[in-house]
Amino acid sequence: MTLSSAGLKAEVADDGAVGKKKPGPRAGGPRRRTFTPEYKLRIVEEYERLSEPGAKGALLRREGLYHSHIIDWRTARDAGALDALAVKRTGPKGKPDVEMENGKLRAENERLAAELAKSQKALAILGKAHELLELLSEHEDSGSRRTK
Repeated sequence: MTLSSAGLKAEVADDGAVGKKKPGPRAGGPRRRTFTPEYKLRIVEEYERLSEPGAKGALLRREGLYHSHIIDWRTARDAGALDALAVKRTGPKGKPDVEMENGKLRAENERLAAELAKSQKALAILGKAHELLELLSEHEDSGSRRTK
């Protein structure tokens, strides 16, 4: 069997998603849970109050937590209280107001510079057209004097 370029083209599947962003492999899948500082403190305090055998494990099962959660939250509470327990945002930070203002001003400056250049070109063209009309007018005037 010979393989031609037509045969190769026929084997390529078209998913119809040209230029469209495909969802990732975990799209629609489970998301990481986040807990409020108040919830963390409440659970740590409740965990520490429990003294009956098996009660701590029952609390962890009921809340769907691991013992490592309690250890981390207790350490954070002891080190710095509520602020240390707050969920830390990850990812790109927002631009400060000064940088945003500078970006807006820079964009406006570029727009105005382009507008100025356009106006200057138009004025140069009008100046040349005016010179041409003056030359034609002088030529007409000198031509009409000769014929008289």
